[in-house]
Amino acid sequence: MRRISSSLIGVLAVLAILVGINVLAETRLGRVQLDLTQQKLYTLNDGTRKILGGLKDPVTLRLYYSRSLGGRIPMYGAYSDRVREMLREYASVAAGKIKLEFFDPEPFSDIEDRALAYGMQGVPLDQGAEQVYFGLAASNLLDDERTIPFFQPERERFLEFDLTKLVYELSNPKRPVIGVLSTLPLDGDPRMMMMMRQNPGAGAPWVSMLQLRQSFTVKNVQPDVQAIDPEIQVLLVAHAQKLPETALYAIDQFVMRGGRLMAMVDPHSEGQASAPNPTGQPVTETSSDLKILFDAWGVDYDEKALVGDISGAWRVRANATDRVQAVDYVAWFNIRDGINHEDPATADLSQVTVASAGYLRKKAGADIAFTPLLTASPKAGNLALDQVKTFPDPGKILGSFKAEGGPYVIAARVRGILKSAFAGPPASANRPANFPAHIALTASPANLVLAADSDILADRFWVRLQDFFGQQEATPFSDNGPFVANLIGTLAGGDALIGLRSRGSALRPFDLIDGMQRDAEARYRKTERDLQAHLDETQKKLTSLRTGRGEQGANAVISEQQRAAIDDLRKDVTATRVKLRNVQLELRRDIIGLESRLRLLNIAAVPLVLTALAIGLGIARRRRQAVARG
Repeated sequence: MRRISSSLIGVLAVLAILVGINVLAETRLGRVQLDLTQQKLYTLNDGTRKILGGLKDPVTLRLYYSRSLGGRIPMYGAYSDRVREMLREYASVAAGKIKLEFFDPEPFSDIEDRALAYGMQGVPLDQGAEQVYFGLAASNLLDDERTIPFFQPERERFLEFDLTKLVYELSNPKRPVIGVLSTLPLDGDPRMMMMMRQNPGAGAPWVSMLQLRQSFTVKNVQPDVQAIDPEIQVLLVAHAQKLPETALYAIDQFVMRGGRLMAMVDPHSEGQASAPNPTGQPVTETSSDLKILFDAWGVDYDEKALVGDISGAWRVRANATDRVQAVDYVAWFNIRDGINHEDPATADLSQVTVASAGYLRKKAGADIAFTPLLTASPKAGNLALDQVKTFPDPGKILGSFKAEGGPYVIAARVRGILKSAFAGPPASANRPANFPAHIALTASPANLVLAADSDILADRFWVRLQDFFGQQEATPFSDNGPFVANLIGTLAGGDALIGLRSRGSALRPFDLIDGMQRDAEARYRKTERDLQAHLDETQKKLTSLRTGRGEQGANAVISEQQRAAIDDLRKDVTATRVKLRNVQLELRRDIIGLESRLRLLNIAAVPLVLTALAIGLGIARRRRQAVARG
């Protein structure tokens, strides 16, 4: 009886301990999180925490979510849980400065009317009239409002970026002033919209510029500017072509006075080349440079040299005559490992896409700090401008491409005391009366960002535009927009703005498999190029013989020796084609074998680890029992 009582007391004690642990965990450890993902997908970054911790006035966040949406489509239910948890984390970090409100807008209710008044987007759940909602409305004490009309699952990895940007805009009514000097249609092209009415997105403002306008006050700067407005804190010069000397002097003196500059030059602007000129003809002049300024500041840039990279190259449609349907176009590539994760503006970016980019180098003996931000991979090499400018052939470019390693720096920070590129102001008849005095040297170290590609800004290289129930929705697949916004934010002095960036994707690329495929295809392309040259030469000889225009005249008859030579050439062609097929076959065998090994490892790894752990615990238990008996 005493044993039973002791056992009951022990059971009750264990239950009490378990209840106590649960209560303690709920009250004290409810917000404790452990993020084991490699890219820290579920951890708020320092920029977000700085913005939330620095809130002075309250911000109200209202989540409108229809429960019927998650009931019918579980994917949205899981995403809504993620959004709610993220909002609660924001409120916890903000220490009372963020107020949360959650609503379920049922059809024909007052809550639905308020959701529509805030600009929430109703989406039909079925053929009936019921609309469902999944959006966020935010406001501050000044009744400024910001909204996310509908949370798209495709943007889940950008959730923190969207939420932090929204809070930041409401907490910072006075934005930094950014000047933009460019010959690109960053703010849209009405002429293009008229010419391509069948394409709703044609001629619209670029998404990168829309993002800048959401975070900054943007002022356009004209190419004939004499002096940069003193109100401008950061000047973005993006593919500004054939600037007059007065405009170059204005940029130079802006830097000499301590202004921050982000300059984007380009040996070949794909964004400009894809848009016709006012006459409807393709643009022929697509390069830009700031040579006089770069030379004075210690930076080398050749507007006729491009960099290609087989690592991360885009798969594009091959020519109609090609034997393959798609090919790697090395002039357009994604940069992943070449992103500088030590710089605060690029530390959390996962991918930036460039197209027909040039490269920068520090001049020998230049007294500047040259810090790469974007660098091509060791599988990069030099490309000639003529290869990509007019009707490029991706197959031929890949076949002749040679990886040289570099380094090829596509974007970099430049810091240091800089000298003016001018001895004095150039002659001008339109100079204003209050024109500032010439400055020959920066008083403190300048802070510049230079990039040899302007297509980082172009929509086609970082967002997918699609119509979502009458609204244009931009879904990023690269971090180009955050790359530009983060750098301009740090140049403007707001280091907290680096929190406004995108998260890395939870989907990890199969880099080893992709690398095997790219290397094999490069070998295949070289063999194909050699074969094609051989086929062309053979065809010329066959044509000459068949038309009777051989070396012996129009009446010549094909001799046995010539016929034997033709047969040998045909056999050679057949053998080479067999080699090409073998290259592809070996490629597939390597990839399939690697995939099989990875699949087996993934399936068997967990059971093997658990089995080994169980065996180890069993052996340890037996040893303890043996020691106890002894």
